[in-house]
Amino acid sequence: MSVDLSQFIPSFLEESFEGLELMESSLLNLEQGDDETINSIFRAAHSIKGGAGTFGFEHVTEFTHLVETLLDEMRDGRREIQPNDVELLLVSVDCMRMMIEAIRDEGDYEQSKIDDTYKLLEIALNQNNDTSTPTESPDDSKDKQSSNATWIIEFIPEHHLVQTGNDPILLFNALADLGEVTANANCKELPAITDIDPEELYLSWELTLKSSWATEQDIKEVFEWVEDECQLIIRQDSKLAQDGEVKQEVEQQREEVSTVATSFEENKTPSIDVNEADKEPASAKSSKAKSEGGSIRVGVDKVDSLINLVGELVITQSMLSELGNDFNISKLERLTSGLEQLLQNTKELQESVMRIRMLPISFAFNRFPRLIHDLSKKTGKDIELVLKGEQTELDKTVMEQISDPLVHLVRNAVDHGIEPSDVRVANGKPKKGTIILDAYHQGGSIVIEIRDDGGGINREAVYRKAVEKGIIDESTTLSDSQVFELIFEPGFSTAKEISDISGRGVGMDVVKRNIQALGGRIQVESEPNVGSTFRVNLPLTLAILDGQLVRVGNETYIIPLITIVESLQVKPELINRVSGDMVLYRLREDNVPVIPIFKLFSLSAEHESVENSLLVVVEAEGLKVGLMVDDLLAQQQVVIKSLKDNYHDVDGISGATILGDGSVAMILDVPGIIQMAIGRKMQIGVRQMMSSIEGVEA
Repeated sequence: MSVDLSQFIPSFLEESFEGLELMESSLLNLEQGDDETINSIFRAAHSIKGGAGTFGFEHVTEFTHLVETLLDEMRDGRREIQPNDVELLLVSVDCMRMMIEAIRDEGDYEQSKIDDTYKLLEIALNQNNDTSTPTESPDDSKDKQSSNATWIIEFIPEHHLVQTGNDPILLFNALADLGEVTANANCKELPAITDIDPEELYLSWELTLKSSWATEQDIKEVFEWVEDECQLIIRQDSKLAQDGEVKQEVEQQREEVSTVATSFEENKTPSIDVNEADKEPASAKSSKAKSEGGSIRVGVDKVDSLINLVGELVITQSMLSELGNDFNISKLERLTSGLEQLLQNTKELQESVMRIRMLPISFAFNRFPRLIHDLSKKTGKDIELVLKGEQTELDKTVMEQISDPLVHLVRNAVDHGIEPSDVRVANGKPKKGTIILDAYHQGGSIVIEIRDDGGGINREAVYRKAVEKGIIDESTTLSDSQVFELIFEPGFSTAKEISDISGRGVGMDVVKRNIQALGGRIQVESEPNVGSTFRVNLPLTLAILDGQLVRVGNETYIIPLITIVESLQVKPELINRVSGDMVLYRLREDNVPVIPIFKLFSLSAEHESVENSLLVVVEAEGLKVGLMVDDLLAQQQVVIKSLKDNYHDVDGISGATILGDGSVAMILDVPGIIQMAIGRKMQIGVRQMMSSIEGVEA
């Protein structure tokens, strides 16, 4: 019987990525004598190696075998845990991830990086063997004798073994990684040909393994995938090993170790830029689109809840169908009750389905301990990362798209925020800097904060750079928050030196744009010598939006609730008309620019004069504006439909939805509307004008 193993590859990939995350996080916290941690790292590597061997990914198996050997030496106490070895293992994890991502994406990977790391692993292993003392204790001699032995393995699988997707040949190939293997099949249980079931396995095997280093535990680990589906008898037959062959093999290994060690001393260790681990080969990136569908693990409790809700829907549907037969006015009350029940079931079903897509934000946070580790080493700064709110749930799609902006914000906190240790001590601060990543729910959105206890943003430096670049006029008066907003201008940077961490001036504007594309916003707070906080507000999901329906003329639009500050009826005495046909509305301490929606979209409106209209005050781009509308309708959740997928991008519109009456309503893109109505360059001028008016009125 031939079993199609390809159906199990997605599970292998998912488990492998989880194993790699476990290896990486455990290596970052690994200490001498921590047997539990080193064992968990070893088990993760061994599972990846075993799975790769099962599916025929020999390049992964071969590479991981060296990683496993290095870990095994640490696990058995034959090797002390050294910082250089931990760094090498971290880079090895990056290489394993690169190869497994290439399998997932059906793409290529950077073979030179794999080869360089493979050579480093060999050098590290050979160095450890070469530096061992030549004088052996009796126990050492005994261990050496047992490791240069021949093993006899009786493998008697149960008849249904192949039905679970296990292939004995793949197990034998994995065993061959330990040494020289010969196999003798036992056919005594093979029935007559007429009685053979093609889905059953009738053979058993006696295997002979000759190995210079394998232990009984190594052999058991090869068969651990099928340990509950076979009888496994392992015994050692050291008599089968010829002394001459063993001595010759040992001498040959010593010569190889000497050659590699000499080469290592001459060439030194190849340099490995740990930050290169974050960069993907172009070929792998280009093929990632193939896997965008992806998969998601769902807890059984969520599936059970969904099934129960479907059951309730079926009951409600049956009741309404029965009412439809010979309907009369006496059944009206039951019909109304049934429709209310249907509405409730539908709402609960929607919430239950949305919960399936929700994942703890720890999936995004888990990459940052390694990032901080690498950046700390690169910059020479002593930094502690604190993670909070890791179990806060967020839509899978939002989490995937927010990861890169968060990485850039953390890099900036390391490069620009945290000071060198000597500067911190001179300023009376702890030598070790702290970066805090925090996530929590607030209303119908999620807030992610990146806080550091560094030197804060230099307000004067930002202001001078903005004047120098012509972003603002030298006479412009701005509040602290308005100055900090300038760091999101394209090409803006106060870095004195360009580095590969940050400071190229091509990042913060992209960060802001990507966050706004998700329907979110970013705010900055900073205090000199205390630190800075970047606060990102995001919707919980991109599929459903809480919106306010408004009417402009005969058209209905939806304004995202997350952007709305308040709605009000205009009072004529609070209107200020300034140059350039700009209308400002006095809203307590603010002067709010008024944007007539009907002019922006060339519509006929019921109220074309601001004096008689309604204003919906929204906030985006660090600016409050009032959107002129004719009427406020209901607030409701709407399902977002992409214009890009179904038509093409439209300025000022972020998407569309279908209302309950079947009509289509456009969802307003508030930052886009501000951009259309005011323009990026004019926004600073508007802020200056508003500040001037406030000063006069004060």
